[in-house]
Amino acid sequence: MKVARGGLARALDQPDPAIRFYLFYGNDESQSRAHGQRLRSALGATRVALTGSAVKSDPALIAAEASALSLFDGPRLVWVEPAGDEIAEGVQALFDAAATESPVVAIAGALRKTSALVKLAEASPLALANVSYVPEGQDAERMVVEVGRTLGLKIPSPVAARIAQSCGNDQAVVRRELEKLGLYVDAAPEMPKELTHDAVDEVGADMPEGDFMRLADFALSGRMKDLADELAGLVATGGDIRPVLSALQRRLLLLAPLRARVERGERPDAVMTSVDKSLFYKEKPVVNRLLQQWDAASLARLVDRSGKLARDTMLNSMPPLEGLAEELVAVARAAQRR
Repeated sequence: MKVARGGLARALDQPDPAIRFYLFYGNDESQSRAHGQRLRSALGATRVALTGSAVKSDPALIAAEASALSLFDGPRLVWVEPAGDEIAEGVQALFDAAATESPVVAIAGALRKTSALVKLAEASPLALANVSYVPEGQDAERMVVEVGRTLGLKIPSPVAARIAQSCGNDQAVVRRELEKLGLYVDAAPEMPKELTHDAVDEVGADMPEGDFMRLADFALSGRMKDLADELAGLVATGGDIRPVLSALQRRLLLLAPLRARVERGERPDAVMTSVDKSLFYKEKPVVNRLLQQWDAASLARLVDRSGKLARDTMLNSMPPLEGLAEELVAVARAAQRR
C-alpha cells in the first residue's frame, strides 16, 4: 500500500508486523536510506544485505532470507540495494510465502508510476511504499529540524534553511553535519540544545563537506582561482558531486525567475525583498550581484546544462568529478566575460 505522507513516521517507528516489504524509492536516495535506517533502529535489527542483481538471478532469495530463523543475532532486516523492477518476481514470491520471520526493505532510485515494483507494492496489504523527493524550501527546513530533533538539537528556521542549502538538501550530508554540530554544542536527545548561526560559523566552515553553495557561487561569479581551490578540496576528499550539483541547480532556479522579473520591469531591490526571508544574510549580497550579472536567457541555458549534467552523472556516461569540474569552469569563464 502507498503510505500517506503524515503516516510514514508512525509506520517506521512502530512497525506493523503484518508488513513484509518496504519500498523506498525516488530521486532522494539518501532520504530513502534514512527511512530504512529508521525502521531498522525501531526493530533493533541486524541488516542482511542483498543486491537487486542477486535477486534477479534467484527470485526465491528474498523469501528465503525473510523466512530464515535467526538463532543468535536477534531480529533481522533484509536490505535490497540497489533495487528496481528486476526484483518484482522475488517480491511476489515473498508475498506468496506461507509465513516470514523478517521484513524486507528495498532502496530504489527514481521509478515511474508504471513500474512493476511500485504497482506490486502499492497493491499489496503486505507492503508499504513511499516515494522520496528532494526537499525544497520549507520542506527542506523541516527535514533539517526533524533530523536535528533526533540528535537533541533545537534548530530555528533560518539556521535550518542555511544548513539545508549548504548541504544541497541531501539528508545524509545534513545528518553528518548535524552530528558534528551536536557534539560541538554538547547536545543529546535527553538534553536538547539550540543551534545558532554562531555555532555553525565556528564548526561548519572547516567541515570536509564544506559549503556546497559556495562552489556554485564562485562559478557564477567568475572567481576562477577560488573555484579551482574548492574543486581541489573536493577531489582530495573524494567528495560526492550530487550535493554540489543540487546546490548549483538551486541557485540557478532561484536566480532565473528573479532575473526574468527584473527584465519585465520590476526593480531589483523589490525583487530581492520578495526572497529576503528565504536567504541567509551572508548570501544576500552574492545573490544581488549575480542578479545584476546574468540575464534571463543565459540563466535558462545554464539550468538546461546543469540538468543534463545531472542526468549524465546518473547514467554514468562521464567521470563524475571531471564532468562537474568542466561544467563549473565553463560557467566561470562565461561569467568573466559578462
